[in-house]
Amino acid sequence: MFSQPTASETIMTQRGRFLVEIIIIFIGLLIFNFIPQLLLPNLIETTSEYYAPLFFLLRALGSIIIIPLFLLLTDQIFNWRSQEEKNPAISQLKLYSIGKKNAKYQLLYGILILFLVFIPFDFLFYGLFPETIEYSANVLQSNSELSAYLINSDYLIFLISTIIIHISVALYEETIARGLLVKRGNDYFHKMSAVMISSLYFGFGHFTYMFRIISWIPILWFLQTFIVGIIFGIFLLRKKWLFPLIFAHALNNIISSHTIWNYPNDFINIALYIYCPLLIISTILFFWQYPRIKASIKTGIKFFGTYFRNDKKIKESNKDKWLRIFLDFILAIMIFIIGIIAI
Repeated sequence: MFSQPTASETIMTQRGRFLVEIIIIFIGLLIFNFIPQLLLPNLIETTSEYYAPLFFLLRALGSIIIIPLFLLLTDQIFNWRSQEEKNPAISQLKLYSIGKKNAKYQLLYGILILFLVFIPFDFLFYGLFPETIEYSANVLQSNSELSAYLINSDYLIFLISTIIIHISVALYEETIARGLLVKRGNDYFHKMSAVMISSLYFGFGHFTYMFRIISWIPILWFLQTFIVGIIFGIFLLRKKWLFPLIFAHALNNIISSHTIWNYPNDFINIALYIYCPLLIISTILFFWQYPRIKASIKTGIKFFGTYFRNDKKIKESNKDKWLRIFLDFILAIMIFIIGIIAI
């Protein structure tokens, strides 16, 4: 007879299987990403205003196609899920669904996330640390091919490029960080482990700007995106909706791009004409939706607290719990490094 695996064995097996699957999916993304990287320069001049929007759009579409396909592939190859579990490819695609009954709620949550998370965060950081604007402009413009829109003097071209690029970026990042890492991680192990791994991955992605221009600011970005990642991850697991996250993420990036486009003009102009009106809307939304916000915060804190309690499902001891937390951190670093290489 086979003995039941110990909690520590279960923890390591779950994360090992998850890592194998992520590596295969990232290889699929790497193969697909050769299309914009190799073909586009032969079709369009890299200096063209069309280059960056098309590059990011193709990459985003690739993530929507490749991830479900490779989830289907890995499911067929390894057959690790039980009969009761849903097909991971179908579960992934369902995250994008917007039904008649929930459409207005998805839009509402997208607006709330934008105005109650992103807008206050950005205004706070830009106001307290105005040097982040200069750093953002310098570090983003260091890749001239993909950030030429930020220095385009024609506002209409800038605006159209910004909308296409940042909808694509939000779609790509949320599909991977939340749609794949959180949702699929939750299929394998502890819910908050999936959230923490995804949030660390998301935070590390913004920390890498340190390697372009050395500064303390990427540390700030890491903390900001790590916190946002936790909020987003918990939201995804509770609601199973990607649209509100993509909506809020994209609109925030579009607004932030205006701050960078406005540089080197003083931030006070952006603050007065963009952020102050948006903060007024944030205040109105806060009081209007206060019961919903209060309940969500309470649930989120309770959900977050489960990460530091022993997982009764696998009969964790305190030692097993700390092993889980340590392995989550290591796994996030490994996925991040693989992501840098592959995608």
